[in-house]
Amino acid sequence: MRTAFQRDRDRIIHCNAFRRLKHKTQVFIAPLGDHYVTRLTHTLEVAQIARSISRSLNLNEDLTEAIALAHDLGHTPFGHVGEEVLDEISESGFRHNEQSLRVVEFLEKGGRGLNLTWEVREGILMHSKSRVEVLGDDWETSETLEGQVCKIADVAAYVNHDINDALRASLVREAALPAHAVSVLGRTRSQRINTIVRDVVDCSWPARGEGLTDQTGKPMIVMSPTVSDAMNSLRGFLFENAYHSELVEKQAEQARVTVHRLYNYFFEHEDRIPWNELLGDVPLSRKVIDYIAGMTDQYALQVAQQASLV
Repeated sequence: MRTAFQRDRDRIIHCNAFRRLKHKTQVFIAPLGDHYVTRLTHTLEVAQIARSISRSLNLNEDLTEAIALAHDLGHTPFGHVGEEVLDEISESGFRHNEQSLRVVEFLEKGGRGLNLTWEVREGILMHSKSRVEVLGDDWETSETLEGQVCKIADVAAYVNHDINDALRASLVREAALPAHAVSVLGRTRSQRINTIVRDVVDCSWPARGEGLTDQTGKPMIVMSPTVSDAMNSLRGFLFENAYHSELVEKQAEQARVTVHRLYNYFFEHEDRIPWNELLGDVPLSRKVIDYIAGMTDQYALQVAQQASLV
């Protein structure tokens, strides 16, 4: 008999938004190479890392996996660039974690949503980090330990696979990676992830009540300062040398223009939005944003070309 969290997981992996992740950008927009990371491969890596941590800490693996599989369902085409544009356009702002929650609560199944448990929905909402330091002062935490695991696993996954993609795109050289971070975490992706997972497990047993001395603090999934500093160092290196590189910025500018033009086009041509995407008694601007946010990179470019927008 399936548990509620197993049911949540099964509903997530069979929904349309999950399928579309295979054609959504992580960093490089519609890359030509076969081995660049997509939102789907990123999501699967997050789930793998998160389950390893949860299993070691005797947490609920099914809850962990459900949160991990759903955390990016609301991501836009063209990665964070698409998110930035829709945030500029929307009067109420746009954040992909909030859109992920909107997807599972409202947009899937013709407006019925997936009827997920509160724990999974809360974990989806709380996974976003922006540019704050991992486990720093502004690091917000989920109410569940499993949600906290997924948030750390998300960073561990993208920092390591984005390094590989940056190396593949010749944006950085392996010798240029921060030497101290490499000495702490390891030189290869598997070594770094193994170090992070083992460190999180070793440092988080007090959250399970073992060896806990402070009975007043909130149970927390944590890392040692040495490992978290090393991960933050690699993350900062990526922002400086990959995410804001000339190649990525050039792709980003093209993506910004495309998303703006798509929004203007569908706002003026509501009849061109498929009827099943026009859900709920919400303003047209919200419907257009929901429609664009659900697009894959290729579909957004295809629609823009068909409408002579690019």
